[in-house]
Amino acid sequence: MPMGRVTVTLPAEILSDIDDAEKNRSAFILEAVRRELSRRRRLNLRKSLQNPHVESRVNAEAGFDAWAGSLPEEDLSDLVDPSTLAPVRWIEGKGWKEGRK
Repeated sequence: MPMGRVTVTLPAEILSDIDDAEKNRSAFILEAVRRELSRRRRLNLRKSLQNPHVESRVNAEAGFDAWAGSLPEEDLSDLVDPSTLAPVRWIEGKGWKEGRK
């Protein structure tokens, strides 16, 4: 991964605590930043799930079949399985199947 350089000013006491816990300050701070970003993403997701967008709530209440049935045919033909990138389509009563039509 390409690296960048940043200057961060911290109180001497915090630097001393970091040095006591880890020899490599950069590695310690990188791990702390990654954990904080992950925590914030989870918090934002939790907030989003607790307060969904109005259209999302309408779709959830209507159910998947009603939502999928409301999509134009061209939208349904562009779906792909993210694990294989193979095109997929929904067949009523059978579920997801690979291939276009």
